[in-house]
Amino acid sequence: MHAITIPEPGGPDALVWAEVPAPEPAAGEVLVDVTASAVNRADLLQRQGFYDPPPGASPYPGLECAGRISALGPGVTGWSVGDEVCALLGGGGYAEQVAVPVGQLLPVPEGLDVTAAAALPEVTATVWSNVFMVAHLRPGETLLVHGGSSGIGTMAIQLAKAVGARVAVTAGGPEKLARCAELGADVLIDYREQDFVEEVRAATGGAGADVILDIMGAKYLERNVSALAVNGRLAIIGLQGGAKAELNLGALLTKRAAVTATSLRGRPAEEKTAIIAAVREHVWPLLADGRVRPVVDSTVPMARAADAHRALEASKHIGKILLTT
Repeated sequence: MHAITIPEPGGPDALVWAEVPAPEPAAGEVLVDVTASAVNRADLLQRQGFYDPPPGASPYPGLECAGRISALGPGVTGWSVGDEVCALLGGGGYAEQVAVPVGQLLPVPEGLDVTAAAALPEVTATVWSNVFMVAHLRPGETLLVHGGSSGIGTMAIQLAKAVGARVAVTAGGPEKLARCAELGADVLIDYREQDFVEEVRAATGGAGADVILDIMGAKYLERNVSALAVNGRLAIIGLQGGAKAELNLGALLTKRAAVTATSLRGRPAEEKTAIIAAVREHVWPLLADGRVRPVVDSTVPMARAADAHRALEASKHIGKILLTT
């Protein structure tokens, strides 16, 4: 088969479409013929040599895929050759085939084609596990989403609105904010021109956000705590603004607030299985009835993955950038 390899870390041109050995499904795995994968910021870090795959994972980039099952490993039940699926991966999505543990498989939702389904596994698992399983967003509460026009952000807006929450977003520029509004965002904040702490306080009568989903890390830590409501929960899922910052514990104590930081790729298989099961139970019905949809910015042939990486680094996209085989 062919896959995107990284012979030497570097810029987008470090990605090389090459012939490699095809994987074999082990016990409890299926082999998926990949129709599409999606580009995530973790892929950029792996390309640059900063984010190695977890032990036992494919060496090729790609944290999600969609396609059709072509073979079953020993002991697999409940799935059949030919089933259309999407999957959360530890790596290997940028390839024509990938072996997937059955606990990380999801059926392609009703009403979606298999290519669009590649935009779902990483964002639904990330949002559901952090906003709902960890931060316990409830109906009537306010969620602040940083990077509202990203793949994660567009899914967070829709899921929060589906459960009856109010959503504030930060994004760069009117075009991105307008798309967030179309998806249901109630409070639109241009981080280039506005102070999100002031805007969130103004929109909540001074109370603040009950839950904040943050991709920036250190750069936003102090201001995120300031923007939290009493009993608020800050969920950090990215470090685009750095990894080290001072935290005023007094401010956290006063608000009886909580700060959590999680990643998805390196979690044990049983944790990923539990998250995927929760996503299938809670999110898949919303996709089937059309209340939630993947937001796809563009599709790029997988052999031209370098172009997709350049597009993601330019940050002009809205939603997900997909790679097709």
